[in-house]
Amino acid sequence: MINIRDDFPILQRTFRERPLIYLDSAATTQKPGKVIEAMKAYYEMHNANVHRAAHILALEATELMENTRKALHTFINASDPAEIVYTRGTTEAINLLAAILGAAGKVAPGDEILITEMEHHSNIVPWQMLAERTQATLRAVQINDAGDLDYDDFLRKLNLKTRIFACNHVSNALGTVNPLAQLIADAKAAGVITVIDGAQAPLHQHIDVQALDCDFYCFSGHKMFGPTGIGVLYGKLDHLKNLPPWQGGGEMIEHVTLARSTYQQPPYKFEAGTPHIAGAVGLGAAVEYINNLDKPTLLKSENELINRTISGLKQIPGVKIIGTPETRSSVVSFLTKQGHPHDLGTLLDQQGIAVRTGHHCAMPLMERLGIPGTVRASFSLYSNTDDVDRLLEGVDKAIDLL
Repeated sequence: MINIRDDFPILQRTFRERPLIYLDSAATTQKPGKVIEAMKAYYEMHNANVHRAAHILALEATELMENTRKALHTFINASDPAEIVYTRGTTEAINLLAAILGAAGKVAPGDEILITEMEHHSNIVPWQMLAERTQATLRAVQINDAGDLDYDDFLRKLNLKTRIFACNHVSNALGTVNPLAQLIADAKAAGVITVIDGAQAPLHQHIDVQALDCDFYCFSGHKMFGPTGIGVLYGKLDHLKNLPPWQGGGEMIEHVTLARSTYQQPPYKFEAGTPHIAGAVGLGAAVEYINNLDKPTLLKSENELINRTISGLKQIPGVKIIGTPETRSSVVSFLTKQGHPHDLGTLLDQQGIAVRTGHHCAMPLMERLGIPGTVRASFSLYSNTDDVDRLLEGVDKAIDLL
């Protein structure tokens, strides 16, 4: 098994003389030293605003940020670096889309926006707000008891009124990997705009936006070893050229008079104000780090850890696995008969085991499953068998205390 843990300073921490167990990577991944060092070097050696000066620091900062844009375009196989728009993260990218698609008249009274029951709130609330603004209807594709999408229900709800279909690549709460290629093909055949929430996918799935043929794909840096506050909106260039800007200000303008303004071409049209330059530098370092990993071997190990976790939890009396999707990625959610998820999470924390408890910003999904929330153990490429064994040991001990 490949061990990359030494690359992550925080994973060297101990708790009561035992290694800290971090199983909350679906919330945010830890950062390798190379990412931290790249951001530190930017601030120490290259700090300047971009695109706005002729001096050497501005040129260096601009080059660093644009090199990351090029790296991201290759990372997801976009057709042009101009299709990579910097945002603060997945949430902002989806809100940006909901705003500009509405402003462009892509949704009108009586139209429908289609999502799924398993979406994160970030892929529900912006579409609710758009539906309210435009007097459209928001509909959701059902899931089955295993946590997979009901494909027949998707086909029933995809109709002539549907204007946008938005779904996640991987469920943050259940780990379900959705069959995007088929869903996108069906939506496109119906003339529907497709928006993919890819927040949970970059480390665990191969992303090829041209093969998927989605219109838009959104993801966050901090879920893929990068810093917080930086993310990506991928959009097909024709769409980006024809959609209006979201925010006004510096950077995104071509020419301004007191009477009117004209705007730059994508991606800059959507990047008003000073960008998170250090975040882009850190994200570029994260992409470089990921590209240098033996990712197939690490993903194989990660899947073995997930299977080991599920098998071990099933052996503990009173534990119930929540969700048995056909294809699972990086997440195992469970409950115990002996206590509330928060109580179990607190007892695990006291043993130096970091998991997430609650509804995971997926309250409609929890309502569909008839539960208040879950305990969620989520893995990344640095996870190992000690993490799993300590989790199982900790759950067993916590149940005894409960």
